[in-house]
Amino acid sequence: MALLCGNRLLIVEDEPLLRITMADALRKEGWAVDVAEDGVKGNALFERSLHDVVLTDLVMPRMDGMALLKRIKALQPDTTVVIITAHGSVDRAVEAMREGAADFISKPFSMAQLLVRLNNVCSVRMLREQNVRLQEQLEERFSFSNIIGKSKKMFEVFELIKVVADSEASVLVLGESGTGKELVASAIHYNSPRRTKPYIRVSCASLPESLIESELFGYERGAFTGASERRIGRFEAASGGTLFLDEIGELPLSFQVKLLRVLQERQIERLGSNRPIDIDVRFVAASLRPLEEEIAESRFREDLYFRINTVTIQLPPLRERREDIPLMAQSFLQEFAQERGKELEGFSDEVLERFDSYSWPGNVRELRNVVERAVLFSRGPLVTAEALPENLMASAGPVVREAEPVRKVVKLQEAVERAEVEAIRAALSATGGRRSDAADLLGISRKTLWEKMRNYGIQHDG
Repeated sequence: MALLCGNRLLIVEDEPLLRITMADALRKEGWAVDVAEDGVKGNALFERSLHDVVLTDLVMPRMDGMALLKRIKALQPDTTVVIITAHGSVDRAVEAMREGAADFISKPFSMAQLLVRLNNVCSVRMLREQNVRLQEQLEERFSFSNIIGKSKKMFEVFELIKVVADSEASVLVLGESGTGKELVASAIHYNSPRRTKPYIRVSCASLPESLIESELFGYERGAFTGASERRIGRFEAASGGTLFLDEIGELPLSFQVKLLRVLQERQIERLGSNRPIDIDVRFVAASLRPLEEEIAESRFREDLYFRINTVTIQLPPLRERREDIPLMAQSFLQEFAQERGKELEGFSDEVLERFDSYSWPGNVRELRNVVERAVLFSRGPLVTAEALPENLMASAGPVVREAEPVRKVVKLQEAVERAEVEAIRAALSATGGRRSDAADLLGISRKTLWEKMRNYGIQHDG
């Protein structure tokens, strides 16, 4: 049976024999199974583990299946819940489906029947998730919506993503922290033929060395102390899709050898097993460290570098594409203003000047955080410098404004005379040369208008 709903399953059943029988059968099918004898214990287990699938009896002591279903759906609506009901309780089972249960099965039933029911509800869930993903892709057209930029360097990145997405080539994404390496990996996957398959991200820097192998390869029951159930690793979970190894330069040398073998042979072995498992995975890796320097310092294997580096995408830091800053800042502003129900139109000129003069060591991630904070502290309609964090104001230095052109200074009388000439000519033009009407427009007498026209040498028939 394919694990279409995930891997973790919870059985809540007060009949011990049925509970044990179901658990044994489902474990043989690859599920990581937890069991509980009533709704209270089942709810406690679910809150700790957030299982993918829950099989629960309807009639139980302390907390019945209906109450448990409501709590599960309130906590994690996407969990697939199948109700187990005794003969004569079908009406309540139908009521449970109205509350969000995926299906129900009536006692007595065979394990084969149970497996068929689980397979059916999980198939429906998988199709629903695929439809959602496809609809999102149609709406976005290209999955570059989260990568914002109009600069020449970012245009080159966009073009490279389009080219490599259709291939099976391994891609290495390089760039400083906060430049958007994961967004590029995601764009490659969702614009590739593998777009409807899993996209699995692994942060190599966050995995303790002792857990790397079990997390990536998985393990069999009894492989080590505490391995009470079989667990599927990230490589198997990404089957048919894309595996993104973020910060690959943080992997220890001892594991780099094993990863190289996996990339070459396209096979893994779970811990506690010697049976090879074929994998069909597209690899994308990222690093903020220059891997050539890591190789020179004997911290990264050169053969692994060449294996993962079929195509390299280098992301520029924000300070090298400053023309993109206003565009990104405005996009973030709209996002956070909508979240907080605020009406903000944009940024003051001083804020944009500060943005342009700042070095942005945290790159796009830092800009996003700064805009989020600014939205929080702004009273609108424009974000002003008072809403910026102190470190940005201090680091950006004084704002240097472009010097205004120097105007020729004239005597006040000369300026007044020029203004009067311009006003008189405008009034005469508006009235078709009729001096009486022009004098009325100017708020002076016809005699005063005539004298000024003579003094200024203004000729106008009418």
